[in-house]
Amino acid sequence: MTAREPERELVRRVLPFVPPLAVVAFVGGALVSNAGAGWSASLAILVVAANFAASGLSLAWAAGISPVAIFAVGLGGFGLRIAVFAALLFALQTFTWFSPVAFAAAFVPATVVLLGFELRYMASRKVQADLWYFREQA
Repeated sequence: MTAREPERELVRRVLPFVPPLAVVAFVGGALVSNAGAGWSASLAILVVAANFAASGLSLAWAAGISPVAIFAVGLGGFGLRIAVFAALLFALQTFTWFSPVAFAAAFVPATVVLLGFELRYMASRKVQADLWYFREQA
């Protein structure tokens, strides 16, 4: 990783925490309700992590192209990830084991904690714009 790719660095720093947090979410959901709630809570952690990785890696790719690419990938990627998330929720509701309450109970705090970590990490960088690299156009 280079200092010019803060998005990739951030994804690299976050991903090792995902498996232990998924296990904690499973145990918490299973203890509070049942195994289905545990699986739902674990799945929520994995969805948050996948969303974060998709966002970070796609923005890192776009940062190597141009500011317009960053905007397009950021806005378009957000819309695409929201659509995928909504489709996933509709699909999961067809399973009897899925618990929307346990999913939301894990999804919301995981998202808030992840955003806080991302904000703290990126704010600790010297100058954000200095970390982006744009290839020169011919």
